[in-house]
Amino acid sequence: MSGKLAKAKGFKKSKPGTYLSIGTTLFGAVSVVKQAKKAKLEQDKLQLVDAVVSAAAIVTGVALLIRELRRLNDDDVLAD
Repeated sequence: MSGKLAKAKGFKKSKPGTYLSIGTTLFGAVSVVKQAKKAKLEQDKLQLVDAVVSAAAIVTGVALLIRELRRLNDDDVLAD
């Protein structure tokens, strides 16, 4: 569920859930690195482009999750 959808439905993301999402996203990076190495070895430009695009998606996803963690931390400070 996206952050906007979760907020619209009244759900609040949890820190452990966000950390878990970051972990699973980074775990996907292992697969992308393997794909990139294989593509480079086989000199497959299309597969290499796919790996680069996938890596960009992972970076963007982690950045969004980190931003969500910062927002959760800001909410905790305000709650005190």
